[in-house]
Amino acid sequence: MSLTYYDRPDQKALGDLEQVVQHLAEELAGWRRRTLKAEGELQQARDNGGVVAGPELTQARQRIIELETENQAMRARIEAAKERLSALAGRLSFLEQHGGGNAA
Repeated sequence: MSLTYYDRPDQKALGDLEQVVQHLAEELAGWRRRTLKAEGELQQARDNGGVVAGPELTQARQRIIELETENQAMRARIEAAKERLSALAGRLSFLEQHGGGNAA
C-alpha cells in the first residue's frame, strides 16, 4: 500500500505572502520605535521651552535630514512590498480559481 503526498500548488505563494507580511511587521515595529524616540525628543524640547540651543540645534537639523532620507527609502520599500504582496495575492487567487485552492 502506497500513500502519496500531494503538494499544494498554493503553498509557495502562501509562504511568500507570510514572508512579506513578516517583513512589513518588522518595518512597522521599527517605525514605532523611531516614532516613540522622536516623540520623547519633542517632549524634551517642549520641556526646555521649545528651544533647542547651540550644537543641539545643529544635531537636531542633521537628524531631521537623516530621518527624512530614511523615510523616503522606507516609503520606496513599502511600495515595493505592496507590489510584491499584490502580485502574490494575484497568484494565490489564480491558484484558487484553477483548482489549487480545493486540494487537501
